[in-house]
Formats: sequence, C-alpha cells, structure tokens
Amino acid sequence: QVQLVESGGGSVQSGGSLRLSCAASGYTYNQAWFRRTPGKEREGVAQIDHYSSTTYADSVKGRFTISRDYARRSLTLQMNTLNSEDTAIYYCAASTRMHLSEPLRETDFNFWGQGTQVTVAS
Repeated sequence: QVQLVESGGGSVQSGGSLRLSCAASGYTYNQAWFRRTPGKEREGVAQIDHYSSTTYADSVKGRFTISRDYARRSLTLQMNTLNSEDTAIYYCAASTRMHLSEPLRETDFNFWGQGTQVTVAS
C-alpha cells in the first residue's frame, strides 16, 4: 500500500502561480495529477510515466509542468498563468502498473491522495 500526501494548494489571483507537491510512501511506476471541479467528473491534468514521458491535458499545456525526483517519492506540479477555470481539488495519483493503457486514464491509477484545494480568483 502506497500513501500519497499532497501539499501546496491555496488561493491565488488570476495570472499567478502555485506549486503542488505530493509525497509518496513507496515506489510506483507512473504518477499523475487529476482535478475535480464541483459538478464535473474528475479529469486528468498531467502524468509522467515509467519512461519519464509526460502528457498534459490540452487545457494546461504550456502552463503546467509535472516533475518527480529520481526515487519517485516526490511529485510536483508547477502551475503558471492560472485562471479561474483551474479552480478545483487537485489529486495526486500513482500506479503500480508498469504500462499505462492510455494517457490520463483514471482507472490506471490505484493509489490516490486526499486532494488539495486550488482556488483562482479572477
């Protein structure tokens, strides 16, 4: 069992930046960030796979950057040029599957953090 703990959420003005972090208690092959807005399904934001390839949702490309440390115990999401549509609860996710079935597929990830709130004021 791998525990994931997110930190770094908060409130920021539109156009600002935030950096989310996720600490993992064990090794996993793939990691990702998802987010959920009230009334909507959880959506994939960014992932970094076993081969260190990254994938981003179209809505965050060029603004968000996902990264991890060599031991895969620390995951980060640098979020720049934030806007009100980025307001959501952000979840760290990790997968013990070596190969993902497709990018940002929620069911590929078997460990989840508790979520951290990001609020962007317009």
